[in-house]
Amino acid sequence: MKAIEIKTFGTHLRELREISQMTLKEVSKSIGIDISLLAKIERSERQPTKEFIKKVAVLFNADENELLVEFLSDQIAYKILDEKADLNILKVAESKVSYLKSISNE
Repeated sequence: MKAIEIKTFGTHLRELREISQMTLKEVSKSIGIDISLLAKIERSERQPTKEFIKKVAVLFNADENELLVEFLSDQIAYKILDEKADLNILKVAESKVSYLKSISNE
């Protein structure tokens, strides 16, 4: 059975940058972001914007949807950790998403 690799958006970003053999400075210039902010995003100390994610996908020819999934799952995980909440919240949230989808389709 293949093990699932868990990584944050920042970890994935660093991997993309290192595989491309680009420096933080080169990536920050290409994307139009401050180098210190880019470094904080890589260390998961700051969260990226959706616009930033789109630029990263283009720069590295990466799957934008995959990057968005990592970004959004990071946000959910950090929120649960910050609130010291039980993982049961995910089950409740899943039910609410299904409900909200159903009423938005009416």
